[in-house]
Amino acid sequence: MVTLKEDTRKSIAELTLMDDIFMNKVFDNDIGRTALLLRIILKNDKIKVIKATTQQKLKNLLGHDLQLDILAQNENGTLFNVEIQNQSSGAAARRARYHLSLLDSLSLPKGKTYKQLPDNYVVFITQNDVLKGGLPLYHINRKIEENDKAFADGSHIIYVNNKIKDETPLGRLMHDFTCKNPDDMYYPELAEKARYFKETEKGLTNMGDVFEKLLAKREKEAAMKAAEKAAKEAKEIKEQTVANAKKQAETELLQVKEEGETLKKKACEKTEQETEALKALAQGKEEEAVSAVMKALL
Repeated sequence: MVTLKEDTRKSIAELTLMDDIFMNKVFDNDIGRTALLLRIILKNDKIKVIKATTQQKLKNLLGHDLQLDILAQNENGTLFNVEIQNQSSGAAARRARYHLSLLDSLSLPKGKTYKQLPDNYVVFITQNDVLKGGLPLYHINRKIEENDKAFADGSHIIYVNNKIKDETPLGRLMHDFTCKNPDDMYYPELAEKARYFKETEKGLTNMGDVFEKLLAKREKEAAMKAAEKAAKEAKEIKEQTVANAKKQAETELLQVKEEGETLKKKACEKTEQETEALKALAQGKEEEAVSAVMKALL
């Protein structure tokens, strides 16, 4: 009997192939099921996969690295990157372009000519209809604008709309990708693997370990984000406090300056009145002198 926390067991039961953690386990190093996935999406029963991995990291020494959900290769060297996207923002057009560019960078070893660059594919399976055309499948290939002819550079971007679950092979595949219960799946190959990870002792143990590690990682990431948020808020409070103190100091300095100007003006006026009083006395104008002295005293 597998010893798992009850909430972990329930969480595993709720997983579908649209969840990265479950999809990774089902397709990792599984050539047969990856081939099934690609043959249905690309409508090509002749696709022969020779390698399939999940969470493959692609390094870019001069830029952004990638971690791919599924990376497969056929006998001709063609690469297939399949991405599961539950958020529309994760399936942006420029992201698809970037994924394809890194696939291409892996596909042409030194000494090879450009003609030897194989076709490469990026496939986004999206929870929502990202391109909003109401279609189950979107093929994006380059073309020449002036004559509408294909620009056959071998690059292929495909969006699969998981919202459409009709009775076509693709529709049934999308149905299986959202099934929690393996018994409800159309494709026995997928149901068998899903059942292994949800119902067998070895599968549950494997999934439980991965799931609990993922939860621990997410808790750590959440704690780090909370700490970063608190530090940011503390910094903002400090900056605001300093700004307020600076503003207060500037206000008080302005008041002191204004008071100084007032006192200076009064002192000048007093000096002028005293000068007028002395001048009046020298001229024998005693009344004017007295008046000027009185003004100076006020």
